[in-house]
Amino acid sequence: MGSRHFPARTVLFERETSGVTYRVPALLHIPCVAKLLAFAEERLSVDDAHANLLVLRRGSFYKNFVEWEDMRALETATLPHHRSMNPCPIYDELTGMVFLFFIAVLGRTPEAFQIITGENAARLCYVTSSDQGISWSHVTDLTQHVIGRAIDDWATFALGPGHGIQLKSGRLLLPAYAYHIDCRECFGKLCKTTPHAFTFYSDDHGQSWQYGEFIPNLQTVECQMVSVDEEDGTNLLYCNARSPLGFRVQALSTDDGAVFHAGQLVQRLVETPHGCHGSIIGFPAPLYYMHGNVCRFQKTTWSAKGTSFVLQPETDERPKPFCSPPTISLCSQPIGCQQQQEMFALPRTCSPKHSIIPGHITSDTADINQNNQEGRTISQSGIIFQIPTWVLYSHPTSSRSRVNLGVYLSTFPRDADSWSEPWIIYEGPSAYSDLAYIQLPYSEVSITGIPAIAFACLYENGVRTPYEQISFSMFTLHEVLQNIPLATSSARLKKPEGRKRKKRSCVLF
Repeated sequence: MGSRHFPARTVLFERETSGVTYRVPALLHIPCVAKLLAFAEERLSVDDAHANLLVLRRGSFYKNFVEWEDMRALETATLPHHRSMNPCPIYDELTGMVFLFFIAVLGRTPEAFQIITGENAARLCYVTSSDQGISWSHVTDLTQHVIGRAIDDWATFALGPGHGIQLKSGRLLLPAYAYHIDCRECFGKLCKTTPHAFTFYSDDHGQSWQYGEFIPNLQTVECQMVSVDEEDGTNLLYCNARSPLGFRVQALSTDDGAVFHAGQLVQRLVETPHGCHGSIIGFPAPLYYMHGNVCRFQKTTWSAKGTSFVLQPETDERPKPFCSPPTISLCSQPIGCQQQQEMFALPRTCSPKHSIIPGHITSDTADINQNNQEGRTISQSGIIFQIPTWVLYSHPTSSRSRVNLGVYLSTFPRDADSWSEPWIIYEGPSAYSDLAYIQLPYSEVSITGIPAIAFACLYENGVRTPYEQISFSMFTLHEVLQNIPLATSSARLKKPEGRKRKKRSCVLF
């Protein structure tokens, strides 16, 4: 594996000499205009009770870097006498509207006090922007209209933090959790509360909202969610949540987040003491052709037929020695593929104004990747094959403290044992993070043939504590695959018994 590789890093928010601290990052990518919105809480100190306003930096993509605007406070994202916390942005691709949800908490009331007393002090609020974060609306308080009297049974609640998602149906979905009051009084004091993750969602582009049922069994707190397509056409909503149980908890929903099945511990994803927020992002698995013993892209054209896409070679002449018949394969670290590799010699730290983008996309793969999104179905020789969703997860990798932020990969997330070992992208104190999937809009190529699927990560980090800076890094899927420890075995990434895997000409990992 050689020496460790760390992606380039740009510091976007940094603790001030006055003690003002920036915490709880949230990252939103707006692909149609190549913009990034990086949010954080501005606090008077590191303490949760000293949260104040939400702040924003806007980033613009250029050919090989991101240019960042100066930080500014979101002064409309607040309620009088409340502090704004847990930024949770979501983008409606159909209307172009950006929603920034957050909780407004009365005064300096800490979460622990609400849990002990059962006296909720949080409100569900949002602001919107129709110009990619340049200007923002006045605040809307949804608490009474959406939660209503159920709030009497919640000691407190919060969002995310981090990005929400939009499903194929158009549903806008926000991750959330609440401390449910199981027993209100025991010898005059609150006896028991239990945290449960759930969703807020809208089916009318944010005009009205409702909430789903709690994950029923295990304790789940801060969470994020991703829509997962599987090869056989199955779609499910996957939730990955913080837990005080020593490991992450995952839960699945088959009705887009209204109801979750029982959660399960993910023992390959350890928690820090008392837990820590983590982020997940889904992306379409890279599509390859197998050409002899070399995995490469076959130049193709695409034509829509209903909800499927038909792969049509540009020439009738079959390349030799093609597998007979040609087989669509999903390959990440393919056995027998040419070992031409392009490692990106990027600086460890960039200026706070610019972030370098690692890697580019080939003109051959651009057409495929343009259509290799949202789990579209591919048909060849009468075989229907849905491009599956892979999931990336970021979190501190130590079970002892918030340190060494890593990213993990799963090619079949419903299997709790499918997670890879982590690639550590920041060595040192680190805590909360938020991921974004980036489809780079360029027509250049890395010589590996692996598409430049890219990810952005906004994360807390420091030298002595995790709360000194919030940094931004970008890296490609190729870098992830090259830097996942070799100890990861294919056995850890196999599907569970009882679910048959389609035959492939090229293996995963």
